[in-house]
Amino acid sequence: MSKIIEGLYYAESHEYVRIEGEYGYVGITDYAQHELGNVVYVDMPDVDDEVTAGEEFGAVESVKAASDLISPVSGTVVEVNEALNDSPELVNSDPYENWIIKVQLSDASEVESLMDAAAYKNAIGE
Repeated sequence: MSKIIEGLYYAESHEYVRIEGEYGYVGITDYAQHELGNVVYVDMPDVDDEVTAGEEFGAVESVKAASDLISPVSGTVVEVNEALNDSPELVNSDPYENWIIKVQLSDASEVESLMDAAAYKNAIGE
């Protein structure tokens, strides 16, 4: 059974966003990392890149597959999780602690179109 955390917002494409003030921390869900298997590479945008809700911003590669990362929110990348460059497997050990990008939100109301924990749990059939 996948770990799903209350208070986060979830996208149908299995990314989450944790909102802290004007920032959103974006990563992949526990369900997604289980489906992918052992993550071997995380392709991240550069700081100051713009991301748009519903559009690709990078990819996660595992021994089984590669999967595009779709941003659940729009804004400017203010930080990338540099630890993932050397240790992409951190996404497997705790995907909620090991976010991928930190975004300065351009429209905080976008989270209203995302799922809460209960809806996401239902969406993945758990």
